Amino acid sequence: MKHTAKRLTSFLASVAFATAAVAETELTVYTAVEAEDLARYAETFNQSNPDIKINWVRDSTGIITAKLLAERDNPQADVIWGLAATSLLLLKSEGMLEPYAPAGVENLDPKFVDGDNPPAWVGMDAWVASVCYNTVEAEKLGLKPPTSWKDLTDPMYAGHVIMPNPNSSGTGFLDVSSWLQMFGEEGGWEYMDALHENIARYTHSGSKPCKLAASGEIPIGISFAFRGAKSKADGAPLEIIVPSEGVGWDMEATAIVAGTANLEAAQALVDFTVTKEANEMYNTGYAVVAYPGIAKPVEHFPEGLLDAMIDNDFEFAANNRAAILEEWQSRYDGKSEPKS
Repeated sequence: MKHTAKRLTSFLASVAFATAAVAETELTVYTAVEAEDLARYAETFNQSNPDIKINWVRDSTGIITAKLLAERDNPQADVIWGLAATSLLLLKSEGMLEPYAPAGVENLDPKFVDGDNPPAWVGMDAWVASVCYNTVEAEKLGLKPPTSWKDLTDPMYAGHVIMPNPNSSGTGFLDVSSWLQMFGEEGGWEYMDALHENIARYTHSGSKPCKLAASGEIPIGISFAFRGAKSKADGAPLEIIVPSEGVGWDMEATAIVAGTANLEAAQALVDFTVTKEANEMYNTGYAVVAYPGIAKPVEHFPEGLLDAMIDNDFEFAANNRAAILEEWQSRYDGKSEPKS
């Protein structure tokens, strides 16, 4: 009996040891990716990495960026997956990212990879500004479709335009930073002063203005093209307008947070983010992805949009982010909707 008990105790101890050896490593991942996409990303990653559990912390781009900066001296995240490249450039300049060249990074379009070797961040996909225009609601109000950004300052659109707040939304920030590049600093702020007169309110989500236009709550939502195409495919009476001056854009990107205690698991996750499989998943939400040859045509994606993408100066946007946001807030924040 004693020998049996000893063998049982030894067996249970070995099971406990084996269980501990394969116990989950938990990664805290900060993201601005659309909430509905997160579960499928984690599920696919876990098919080849069942011992790594992802704990998502999801919010809009501006909120996640501010959170990371506030935690600079005591990082809480292991990985950043799906944050604007302009935000990651800022974090890189603060020494907050752990350089890493993921396996397969050489397969990506070089413009989606940080220029340092090893890179501090790698891109995933790009989203591009556009105007979502509800043809039914606009006709009721006697509006004509705009063809340019400056058209949106016409008094006939007063109270009929919604756009994202750049302090909380990456889409809002790419709009503002692109207008400053297209129109010059003085001209950019003059443009936004005029546009502000027509703004009904500023949202804290980049997709929300288009969703509101799709539902008929507002005739015009400044958002991004893929959101408009998706809503139109679902039956919304939308026209997706590409303003004639050009359109701003940004890319979602991934990076490891410097100082993570789970470096090996973090590297495994970043390895996954650059795979062909992951990029095929990005393509269900974005028309432009980092892996060449993956992107499939998107129904209702506006013609000429990719040609209209400006030569975006990411360094300008990143280096001047704080000053731009402070100036924007001092001028226009009075029309922002309450934060949830």
